Amino acid sequence: MNRPSEDARDSVNRLMRKAFPEISDPERDPEVPDDRDTHDRWLRDNIPPHHE
Repeated sequence: MNRPSEDARDSVNRLMRKAFPEISDPERDPEVPDDRDTHDRWLRDNIPPHHE
C-alpha cells in the first residue's frame, strides 16, 4: 500500500503539469532551534482575541 516517494512525486508532477525541482538535504535551510523559539514566541504574542 505504501508507495515510494518517487511515485508520489511523479503523481504530483503529473497533476500540476510541472516538474518541481528536487532539493537535496544540504540545499535546504537548516532549522535552527532559535528560529523555532522565535516563531513560537511570535505565535503566542499574536493570538487572535477569539482564541484567548
